[in-house]
Parts: sequence; C-alpha cells; structure tokens
Amino acid sequence: MSAIKIENNPSETRLSELGVKQWPTWGCGVSSFPWTYEESETCYILEGDVTVTPDGGEPVRFGPGDLVVFPTGLSCTWDVHIPVKKHYTFG
Repeated sequence: MSAIKIENNPSETRLSELGVKQWPTWGCGVSSFPWTYEESETCYILEGDVTVTPDGGEPVRFGPGDLVVFPTGLSCTWDVHIPVKKHYTFG
C-alpha cells in the first residue's frame, strides 16, 4: 500500500487546476478516531493541526496549506490536536 502524500503549500494555480474551492468541506473538533479509506481521498487543509498514524506505520502531521492524499485501503487513526476544517474529494 502506498503512503500518505503531502504537498506543502501548493500554488493557487495547482489548487485551481484541481478545483479545490468547489470541493465540499468537512470539519471536526479535537478528537481521536480510527478511519479506513474505502477509496482514495485528496484534501486541502484550511484550519487545524492533525496527526494521522497508519496502522503499523509512522505518524504523519499536517496543517493549514497542506494538500494531503490518503490511499485506498489505508487504515489509520486520526488525532485532531486543533479543530480541523478541510476541502475534500474522493476517488
């Protein structure tokens, strides 16, 4: 399985090409929860501070301005340190 990919501070051109501003938004407060990705997800972090730890893998931390791709089949634990808000799309 491929790893979580993070693109730090992608350009406005890149975000526009992806259509990020048209993606729905999701948010949650400080919490910790398990998650499994049934399909790949790409998200752009607007607010917050999060660590995602793949089952049996190394933790990955990200925050505002990060474009993050989670691969299909990834099982992990989300630890939300500061309430998160993100744009997201599946597939």
